[in-house]
Parts: sequence; C-alpha cells; structure tokens
Amino acid sequence: SSAYGYSQALDGTWEEYQEDEGGRGAKRNRITDATDFMGWYMSKTTEVTGVSLGDVRNQYLAYHEGRGGFQRGTYKAKSWLLRIAAEVADRAQVYKSQLSSCKVRL
Repeated sequence: SSAYGYSQALDGTWEEYQEDEGGRGAKRNRITDATDFMGWYMSKTTEVTGVSLGDVRNQYLAYHEGRGGFQRGTYKAKSWLLRIAAEVADRAQVYKSQLSSCKVRL
C-alpha cells in the first residue's frame, strides 16, 4: 500500500473513499479531490473514534496514524509526532483567529 497525491492517501483508504462517495473519477493528484477526501476522512474519524472535527490535534494524529493506529495509541511513543500535532493545533487557532477578524465573509 502506498501513499500518494496531495492528501498522501493510502491505496486502500482512497478506494474506500471512492466507493463511499461514488467518486470513481476522483484523482489523488487533483487538489479539489484531495481536499474532499480529507473532509470525508475526518468526518469518518469522528464517526469511528468520536474525535470531534474541532479537535485539530487528535484529528491530525488519527490522519497520520490511521484510525486503527490512533485507537491503539501508536502515536504515544512518537514524541516528534506529538510535537507536530501540537504545532498544527496551534496554527489552526491562529488561522481561526485571523479568519474571525476578516471583514469579508466567505
């Protein structure tokens, strides 16, 4: 199994996404498909693990380790990954703050 494309999706996970979404034409090297995949994956993570979409740190860990690895706690022995997950969560807070102060609404 290999990770490929913008989302670094594994072959089997990408195939699951295509079957679930009916997106047989989706391509891992197309940014719009990759971002849709990431949203799909994170929503499924919420369903499977209970990690909320707003829990950036744990969503990141589950994306990196896979849902099964996350549930087994494989990330706990990876101090470098825990550090990066904390940085990602901090960055998300900065982006949230910046977005809330924008005058133009998306």
